[in-house]
Amino acid sequence: MGVIVAGAGIAGVACAAELASRGVDVTVRERACGVGGRLAVHRHAGRPADIGAAYLTVSDEDFAARVRCWRDAGLLREWTDTLAAYEGDARGPDSPGPMRWAAPGGLWSLVADAARGLDVRTGHPVTAVRPGPGGRPVVDGEPCDAAVLAMPDPQAARLLDPDTAAGAAVAGRVWNPVLALTLGFARRDWPALPAAFVNDHPVLALVADDGDRRGDGAPVLVAHSTAAFARAHDTAPERAVPELTRAVRALLGIVADPEWTYVHRWPHAAPATAREAAFHLDDDGVGLAGDGWGRPRVQTAWLSGLRLGRAVAARLGH
Repeated sequence: MGVIVAGAGIAGVACAAELASRGVDVTVRERACGVGGRLAVHRHAGRPADIGAAYLTVSDEDFAARVRCWRDAGLLREWTDTLAAYEGDARGPDSPGPMRWAAPGGLWSLVADAARGLDVRTGHPVTAVRPGPGGRPVVDGEPCDAAVLAMPDPQAARLLDPDTAAGAAVAGRVWNPVLALTLGFARRDWPALPAAFVNDHPVLALVADDGDRRGDGAPVLVAHSTAAFARAHDTAPERAVPELTRAVRALLGIVADPEWTYVHRWPHAAPATAREAAFHLDDDGVGLAGDGWGRPRVQTAWLSGLRLGRAVAARLGH
């Protein structure tokens, strides 16, 4: 019967790849038309801009080994270990930290690389996961050896019976929304910065120079809103574009209007609170993985999927 993984973001693909490497028959089902999840890009005139996660950091050796492979393949590069920091509209001292890694083709390319050789069925949503006999769950009426939901908790909750262990694990979990605005300009007209944390601002939480991040110098910025601002524009995110644009221009002192903009709403960008557990796997054969299991980071999502894959494989005797 094999394992069904719902969600082709980095956690789901990491889980499926680990299962496949151990000889487990695994299928990935993804409701969108492609892989990547919240490591998404928006393409304008063929050029990608990261509109989900802004970068990744590394502190775990398992993930570091994978990052080295992506670097050696030309999919990742070291970007910066220092970001700008704003308090409201005022720039303060820069914020040093760990090395941030960026992807010339967009972070989406990492998921696409990890998914090579897997049975990934895009445009194939999962609608219900229920317990079945003998600890084997049923996914949309199809029995399987195990089911993995690699997605934000609110999405997983819609697929699960709330009276099951997995349903209880995701019930009531609050996630924050974000609006991601991409702005393309005729030329670069802002202070040099790779990206900036924006604190105590009514609209902005982060601004990234995508040309610097991608390494091509394109005059493209990507701004992330605060959760409160995203909630205020929940039903019509496109109406938030003028205010978001004004906020970015005021923050960076940009005189010109952008030549084009694109806004994307992430209803479940990040969990409001973190967990300590790396994943969930219960006696019903249902597993849960993603960046909601630990601190919300790209590394967290990848490790969550990897470790759940190992646990599922062990449960199945592989």
